[in-house]
Amino acid sequence: MERVTRARLVGGLALLALLAGAASVAVGSAAIPLAHVVRALSGQGDPIERAILFELRLPRAILGLAVGAMLGLSGAALQGFLRNPLAEPSVLGASNGASLGAVIALYFGLAELHPAMLPIVAIAGAFAALGLLFVLSAGSQSALSLILAGIAVGTLAVAGVSLALNLSPNPFAAMEIMTWLLGSLEDRSFSHVALALPCITLGMVLVAWDSHALDALTLGEDGARALGVDLRRTRVRMLVGVAIGVGGAVAVSGAIGFIGLIVPHLVRPMTDRSPSAILLPSALGGAALLSFADVLVRVIPTSNELKLGVVTAFLGVPVFLVHLMRERRLW
Repeated sequence: MERVTRARLVGGLALLALLAGAASVAVGSAAIPLAHVVRALSGQGDPIERAILFELRLPRAILGLAVGAMLGLSGAALQGFLRNPLAEPSVLGASNGASLGAVIALYFGLAELHPAMLPIVAIAGAFAALGLLFVLSAGSQSALSLILAGIAVGTLAVAGVSLALNLSPNPFAAMEIMTWLLGSLEDRSFSHVALALPCITLGMVLVAWDSHALDALTLGEDGARALGVDLRRTRVRMLVGVAIGVGGAVAVSGAIGFIGLIVPHLVRPMTDRSPSAILLPSALGGAALLSFADVLVRVIPTSNELKLGVVTAFLGVPVFLVHLMRERRLW
């Protein structure tokens, strides 16, 4: 792919993500005219409108961009690393492990002790899933063994979540867990941003660290070794980055699916299809898609605000099927 074309793609997606972030700040249940938004940005205007914009909508917009970017980037990196077009964080059990950790924090009341407990336990759940993944795939660097071990770990985590729901002491606890599992960025504040953003930033750096190793892996594991790629270090960095980043994202957003799966497939035809060329566009595309989905949940007229995970699922399945029918070729 020519550099000018890649620059246009990245620039276009970056502009789309900025527009999505701006829409997330401007759109909500309380209608605020654009002129009032401009006055609020200059430090003037109605104090209530400023509070809505800066204390409610701005943190939500930042989290929408950050969580979407993490999910899109991790999906693209895992698809390249595992050489599997269906790979995403849940394939390796990372997001399911983080979900189980967050459910444990909610079930035992740990989340009420301190705001940091929920992301800490969610990341611990992701690392526990990662540790079990290494144990199950010990001695093998095969992508297939990682996928099979990840399916087992993810299934075990889902079973743990189901057990927590089944044993919930009261229906309100079960409802709180179910609400969180549906995914949402509603009522998020800058404290959530402060908790999640460092994890997401570190996770993205670690995931994108071995971009050229992903290109080498297209030649197979033996070919990558011949080019000097240390598969063990690459795998450790990749999985630790996914655990930290996805754990931090899931802790504040709940379980949100399909972003990491469909975004790489949407941007891949506009690149040279090499794994490294897809990483940055997937991060920007994920940020834009999740942010626009979050705007959508606010504008659809319903008695209760729709959950973000529900909207991404309804958006993701048709888009993925249409793209699959259009491609009709091996990835």
